[in-house]
Amino acid sequence: MCRLFGLVSSPLRTHATFWLLDAPDSLSVQSRREPDGTGLGYFDADGTPEVHKAAIAAYEDRAFAREAREVESATFLAHIRYASTGGLDVRNTHPFEQAGRLFAHNGVIEDLDRLDRHLGEDRSLVHGDTDSERFFALVTRETAAHGGDVSAGIVSAARWVAGNLPLYALNIILVTARELWALRYPATHELYVLRRPAGGHHGSRHLDHAGSHGHLRVRSAHLGERSSVVVASEPMDESPHWQLMAPGELLHVGPDLRVTSHIAVSDPPAHPLTLSDLRPEAAASQRPA
Repeated sequence: MCRLFGLVSSPLRTHATFWLLDAPDSLSVQSRREPDGTGLGYFDADGTPEVHKAAIAAYEDRAFAREAREVESATFLAHIRYASTGGLDVRNTHPFEQAGRLFAHNGVIEDLDRLDRHLGEDRSLVHGDTDSERFFALVTRETAAHGGDVSAGIVSAARWVAGNLPLYALNIILVTARELWALRYPATHELYVLRRPAGGHHGSRHLDHAGSHGHLRVRSAHLGERSSVVVASEPMDESPHWQLMAPGELLHVGPDLRVTSHIAVSDPPAHPLTLSDLRPEAAASQRPA
């Protein structure tokens, strides 16, 4: 299953070190279920988005994924991809960038021909083959149509997909230089949020988060002194304060770390998919690793 990770320390910039595939894990174990791509997005001090990513086709480019990357930003977005739509190519690897925003998705949307027709000329925003980047293009269009309101853009795009296309899951994280949005829809996959005070809930610890399958590790000494909010596909440390987002919940972390959320998509998908409905490669991408 694809892994999502977002981190916000806005308005303060934070130094953090990312391993997209945690080096200490056994290569023989990893090779049995190697991801199809890894990506890390963040923002320079002037707000310019930066994306580093690699497709891990035929077990290549492991060095990229295992190399520690020390970066500074007020927002971060990491993604571990198991391909469901689109080939093993960097252009199909998350995060994607559009209009100065970064985006990653876990799930499956089908009937992409209809989605392309709905996008019309905005299909030109899409450079790869994935359902994810197409959905991001729809969010970008709807955000512009709502005067730059990203929350409204996400809600409009998600409701259209939920009402018109076959859908298995639509878990997303979108970040700008200072803000983060996350949507969990429907209940297919989990998505968690942790509101972390400086030093954690015990007040004296730096951040050291690791996924349970060794696919992602993040460390930050700065977050021993700064507050942050983390969104991830699974709880990534022993804290009891991780909260599971509700199905249909849209969460927004503002530039002052203020967290708001509401149920943005309350109706179930009009055309829900199960694992048995998916193509074999898509179904494999959605099972737990």
